[in-house]
Amino acid sequence: MITLKQLEAIYWIVELGSFEAASVKLNMSQSAVSKRIQEMEDAFDVQIFDRTKRSARLTEKGTELFEYAADMLRQRDYLLERISSKEVLVRRFRFGVTELTALTWLPALVESIREAYPLVVLEPSVELSSELFKKLVDDQLDLIIVPDVFDDARFVATPLQTVENSWMCAPHVYEGTGPVDLQTLASFTVLTQGGSSGTGLVYDRWFAQHDVRFNRTIISNYLVAQVGLTLSGVGISYLPRECLSPLVDQGLLKVIETQPRLPHVRYAAIHRADRLLGLSVEVARLAAQCCNFSKMLLQGKV
Repeated sequence: MITLKQLEAIYWIVELGSFEAASVKLNMSQSAVSKRIQEMEDAFDVQIFDRTKRSARLTEKGTELFEYAADMLRQRDYLLERISSKEVLVRRFRFGVTELTALTWLPALVESIREAYPLVVLEPSVELSSELFKKLVDDQLDLIIVPDVFDDARFVATPLQTVENSWMCAPHVYEGTGPVDLQTLASFTVLTQGGSSGTGLVYDRWFAQHDVRFNRTIISNYLVAQVGLTLSGVGISYLPRECLSPLVDQGLLKVIETQPRLPHVRYAAIHRADRLLGLSVEVARLAAQCCNFSKMLLQGKV
């Protein structure tokens, strides 16, 4: 008889990369984890892990068994969500956000989830949009909150708010007034986000459509670094207007108005279409309620 506890053992060994890490996750001894694997191997008369390798590497049959185990555990979670009340549901929920969300409204989202599901264990990740999407594809995350640039029928996207970005610089970098055309910006060093960033991808496409080419660019995938470089006078950059308004009000940053203005970037809460678990749908709904990019947690003092 195969049990869910045995399936959990193989799942966590593969997910975490070792018997030792799985034993810590499952709060049991390593020998007990090994015993569960041995019981499955005896029941199926197959070898699940390749003992000739130092790492926990699956055999061909082990890989097949792991896929079934992961699917059965998902079905268990779905059953628990359907029949359990929010107050007693015990589950881990893996979600990913970008840096901007982490710096603004992530605490409000976490608080809302904990109020609705007090026993759910949250496992957040803060990474670039492309990395988060890759993990969602690989089923390493249940939901991600990123710029809505991934048009893929395998996933369900719940629209959130948009972010208005404006060109900004240290006041001494550009002393002019009034709107400028985009080609004028080519004379500056431009701090941009790379293609691994959802915002960077949106603007790279938009620049190409408007035939805008910059002579000197510095790519930074991280918002805090981009803000710091802009404050230092290294160049000009597109930055979220509302959440950095305190720095503009203090005279530390200056907004450069352009014609045309940069398009807004729509964010979305995305989860897999084949994992329509109630918790993912509910978190997407909570995200729509909590989403507010108006100001940074650091009150603009980055």
